[in-house]
Amino acid sequence: MTKRFLPFAIIAVVLLLALLLGGMLMRSRGPSQIENPFAGQVVLPSGNLASTPEASDPKTPPGAIPPHVRGEANAQVTLEEFGDFQCPPCGALYPELKKLESEFGSQLRVIFRERPLMPMHKHALLAASFAEAAGFQGKFWEMHDKLYENQATWIELDDARPKFTEYARSLGLDMDRLTRDIDGPAVEARIFLDGNRAHALGIDGTPTVLLNNREVPFDTLKEPNGLRGAINAALSGKAP
Repeated sequence: MTKRFLPFAIIAVVLLLALLLGGMLMRSRGPSQIENPFAGQVVLPSGNLASTPEASDPKTPPGAIPPHVRGEANAQVTLEEFGDFQCPPCGALYPELKKLESEFGSQLRVIFRERPLMPMHKHALLAASFAEAAGFQGKFWEMHDKLYENQATWIELDDARPKFTEYARSLGLDMDRLTRDIDGPAVEARIFLDGNRAHALGIDGTPTVLLNNREVPFDTLKEPNGLRGAINAALSGKAP
């Protein structure tokens, strides 16, 4: 009898962990650091990801490992964005970041961190889950770009899942695998670990941008050439 009920006990424990994790993710503000149920776990999606995170304070949680990265590993400046796919200011920053990536080329390395602000943005966690699940098939950045480029078409929908599914199909993703991964523990872990890093750094709003681990003031991001100037300052060895 004990062996018969063991699988059900395991399922119950997994469901309890998922509920606790969901509660943590729904907080848009919290303590400087939260307990990490995935301590020591490295979640490795397949695809275009860096092998190690950027250098930082060893006391600060590194976030999901490996991070989602665009750019050269030896770039002089690393830009780390904490973003929410449903956040309008994040959507407004997206095209500017694309221009800067093209403009600075091999001098700039970009990292994206998940920071869905729940429950303020009701689709934010689902969007992050779709992006992370796409990352397991090597298409994180493609989904990232789709979500931001089309933000205006889904941001006010009652149910955004069909639209996100449409984007996934357009990217040629394995839909059966995507469906499994969206609600799976590996995707949950990556979002949680990025959130844990954000909490430790005191980040409770989006977009938040770090240049070489120094936060760029939000007002600077709103200026026409503010972020460009901050990157140039970092390239010259000055604090942004």
